Amino acid sequence: MGLIRIEGMEFYAFHGHYMEEQIVGNRFMVDMEIETDMRLPAESDNLKDAVNYQVAYDIVTHEMSRKSQLLENIAGRIIDSVYRQLQGISKVTVRVYKMNPPMGGKITSVSVELSR
Repeated sequence: MGLIRIEGMEFYAFHGHYMEEQIVGNRFMVDMEIETDMRLPAESDNLKDAVNYQVAYDIVTHEMSRKSQLLENIAGRIIDSVYRQLQGISKVTVRVYKMNPPMGGKITSVSVELSR
C-alpha cells in the first residue's frame, strides 16, 4: 500500500451557515490523503497504472466551487466524488479548514476531517 498526500490546497469560497459568509466568502484549506496499492505504478512508471492526483485536485476544486453550509458536507462530497472518479482506492481522508472563522474571537481555523 501507499499514501498520496495533497496538502495545503487553498481556495476562496462562499461556504457557511450565515448568509454573510455565503456573500462575502472566506479562505479555505483542504488536505487529502488517498491510500492505494502503488506496486504496479512503482514498477511501470506509467500514469495509467497510478491514481492520478491531478484528477483528485480537480475534484476538490470542483467541490469547493459548490456552496455548502457545513464543512462536513464539503468533505463528504469530495470523498464521494473521489470514489466515483478514481479507481484502486482503499481509503480517502479529507480535512477541510475554514480560515479565520467568524466565531467572535481570534481563531486561526476550524476544521473537519472525514475518512472512508
